[in-house]
Order: sequence, then structure tokens, then C-alpha cells
Amino acid sequence: MAESQSIPPPPQSRPKPAKRPRPTMLPPYHVVLLNDDEHTYDYVIEMLQALFAHGKQQAYLLATTVDRTGRAIVCTTHKERAELKRDQILAYGCDFRIASCTSSMRAVVEPAEG
Repeated sequence: MAESQSIPPPPQSRPKPAKRPRPTMLPPYHVVLLNDDEHTYDYVIEMLQALFAHGKQQAYLLATTVDRTGRAIVCTTHKERAELKRDQILAYGCDFRIASCTSSMRAVVEPAEG
């Protein structure tokens, strides 16, 4: 090799970026369905199937739980989705099977313990 040719310097190594912290799981929240006397079991079962894709048996068990205890956890998820599902329950509409029914069922979002 001729001395007139210069050898390019080795590529400079780039500093490694700082390690990113691993994403943490979002805290869980419950969607809690509250009981009332204005909705039938059929309404509750249909609503749970439509909004949460629960099977008929699971929806029936949740309907009996809310009737017996006054409340039932119908979904546990992150806060944003829990609020969406609560809003969908509130907007589902009245039970046409009961003439005096004027609104949807009630639901709340609560932090999941644990």
C-alpha cells in the first residue's frame, strides 16, 4: 500500500442509551354494577352479554349476585377502560319490559384492592 493513502479512522462508538425503565402494569379497577328494582334479569343478562361478552351462564350468575348482594363486579381492567364500560352501562337504556323503568342501571368504578 502506498504511504500517500491514509487509513480512515475507526468509526466512533456511540454511547449506549440509558436503559429505559420497564413499563409497569396499570393499576386495576373494578366496574361494579349496582342493584335496583327497575330492571329484569333478562335485561341484566342481555346487557352483560352485549357490553362485556359474558356468556349466558356467567351473565346469569352476575345478575343473581347483584340481586342478592346489591352489587357485582362485572369487569376488572385499567381505569380508562373501566370508565368506558361504566359509561356504556349508564347509556344502555331502560328496560322495555317494565313500563315504569326510566333509565339504565347504575354502575361505579372502584380501585381494585390487592
